[in-house]
Amino acid sequence: MNVFDRFAPFIQDFIYRSGWEELRGIQVAAAEVIFDSDDNLLLSSGTASGKTEAAFLPILTELYNHPSRSVGVLYISPLKALINDQFIRLDQLLQDSHIPVTKWHGDASRSQKEKLVKHPQGILQITPESLESLITGRRGACLSLFSDLRFVVIDEVHYFMRDVRGVQLLCVLERLMRLTGANPRRVGLSATLGDVSLAQQWLNTGTGCTCAAPIVEEGKRKVGLHVERFVNYADKRDTENTGDGDNSLSADNAGTREHFEYLFRHTLDKKTIIFTNSREETEFVIANLREIALRHKAPDVYRVHHGNVSALLRETTEEEMKAEEEKIVTGATVTLELGIDIGSLDQAVQIGTPYNVSSFAQRLGRCGRRGQVPQLLFTFVENIKINSEDTLGPINWDFIRTIAIIQLYLKEHWIEPIPPLHHAYNLLYHQTMSTLKSAGEMSPAALAQSMLTLGPFQEITKEDYRELLRYLLEIGQLEKTERGGLIIGREGEKVVNSHKFLTVFLAPEYLLVKDENRTIGTVDKVYPVGVRFALAGMAWETVDVNVKSKVIFVKRVPGISLVDWDVDFENELHTVLVRKLRSILLSDEDFPYLSLRCKERLEEIRYITRNSGVLHNMVTPLSNKKFAIFPWVGTRQLITLQYALLHRGVKNRHPWPTCIYLEAVFDGPGEELEALLREILHTDLDLYELPLPDKVQLLGKYNEFVPQHLLRKQYIEDFLDFKGLQSALSDF
Repeated sequence: MNVFDRFAPFIQDFIYRSGWEELRGIQVAAAEVIFDSDDNLLLSSGTASGKTEAAFLPILTELYNHPSRSVGVLYISPLKALINDQFIRLDQLLQDSHIPVTKWHGDASRSQKEKLVKHPQGILQITPESLESLITGRRGACLSLFSDLRFVVIDEVHYFMRDVRGVQLLCVLERLMRLTGANPRRVGLSATLGDVSLAQQWLNTGTGCTCAAPIVEEGKRKVGLHVERFVNYADKRDTENTGDGDNSLSADNAGTREHFEYLFRHTLDKKTIIFTNSREETEFVIANLREIALRHKAPDVYRVHHGNVSALLRETTEEEMKAEEEKIVTGATVTLELGIDIGSLDQAVQIGTPYNVSSFAQRLGRCGRRGQVPQLLFTFVENIKINSEDTLGPINWDFIRTIAIIQLYLKEHWIEPIPPLHHAYNLLYHQTMSTLKSAGEMSPAALAQSMLTLGPFQEITKEDYRELLRYLLEIGQLEKTERGGLIIGREGEKVVNSHKFLTVFLAPEYLLVKDENRTIGTVDKVYPVGVRFALAGMAWETVDVNVKSKVIFVKRVPGISLVDWDVDFENELHTVLVRKLRSILLSDEDFPYLSLRCKERLEEIRYITRNSGVLHNMVTPLSNKKFAIFPWVGTRQLITLQYALLHRGVKNRHPWPTCIYLEAVFDGPGEELEALLREILHTDLDLYELPLPDKVQLLGKYNEFVPQHLLRKQYIEDFLDFKGLQSALSDF
């Protein structure tokens, strides 16, 4: 019997109604795993490859043939918007099946939730935070809701793996298993995975199961790529002689203006997402395009989509983009990387360099749906200081990194592996407080047994947990009862009773921005009365501020304004990506997607790096006592080397977050510094002896409730990588 014949009748009817001529390879492979094994299942393939249907067609068939006595399928997504999007797709799929689907998040209907609690069945769509709220505050409801849970479908697995919410999700799922006694099969969906085995391990956490990850050849996809460059010059530069003998060009924004005009022309009458790496840049780009459109009497088709734009405006933008006849141009950050259905795009534009290969893969996957060839345009605006005294100053590393990212993904099919978090003490605090809120008093031994056997915390020692509990008692987060048990203390009550307790990611305090009664979005600072700022692609002027209610009242004004959010820039580079930069600079390969101006820039950078010696020498002099150290390793390994050098008394720094080299001040010759580096690499370095800053830590919500000693340990164990440094440099 073929796979199609094994599907439930309503599934077969859906396939006929949809006009499918055949099942895709991934859909056949997924069905065979679900029907013929008890394994967990990981589906990793390109965007719009049919992963959602691949998972749900056999799962719903199983639910149809063997009805569950409770909710049968739990669908977990990182975004409410993605839940709403998938709800529509599942609702269409479930016609005539008598299997209901229910949304459960902050904006979902309360009556529908209560109806499900009384008559648990079908599919429940939920976020990790809402699931934690259920298991913490409504244990009795969880028992009836999930007593016969068969499947847990986790969408955007790669997102959860690289985020603290993934640790939270794994803990909550394991706690749910213990509460109900059900061990449902897990199905993970992802478009961008590097090391599939890491994702399989992550998905299996706490289940005791194996995980199947069928690999289906998708065939080669054509991609339309073009990279263009614009320049703002400063100081003096040879230019075309104007006839008056003055060839100088003062610092201006000629390149920026040219860039916006170029974007306007290339997005005109094309449904486009313009990706940037910051909300500020998104706002600025869209505001400028809107102004140019106004001058040309072109329609206002420009929208903004990021986390600080109100949900209503974001949803309106998504609906406009779905409409085939609308040629909307939307500026976005990471919010449109995930799999919200926005229909077919004509193209995507990336301004500057994507964060990494994974981000590029996600953004490329947003265009070229439904049979189109993906079209992706990269644009750069460089601010060049002509008279730079720094040998390496004229090098645009971001530009070279863009080429490396493109080559690694499209030619070598490589994506960064996601390193696990083994010492997330802030999450251990959160789960401890959540468990106590749910269970009430527990003995220290029972609490330790409950927490340290959860999959994400199994590498945390009893001694470390004992230290954490002692600290929480000291600061009033916990209290000890007369019986010796632990309960939430007075200070802890303030935390767990806050509506913000369920979220485990860092978020600043936001102020609501309102135009009369219409919510525009949020900002993280007070803009006084009369001050203008940008939000949702428009300019606003503050007319009133209610500090107590944290509301800024505004009116719309013409023109272009600026806005900024206080967010730390975090991005790390993998050794494979950094090594690819070097190979590009060493080679003479011509990349056909580069414009003529980009090709000229590449040759200029190749000339500088080859003549500077950085491609072959680990140590390169920059001035009398200043040296550049180029080990060509990833961020974690480079920062490990930075601290190892400080330990040996060598002053050095990591100049900016994505810098691939260290700047060191050293009194001796370069050969002596290089010998010291070799000596460091051949020693058995004790990372705990390194001169780390007193407050060194990985950023995380709830760090304030963790002893500094443990935060330091987390940084050493989960971020620094001396073995990786040694391995990478063994053949340098």
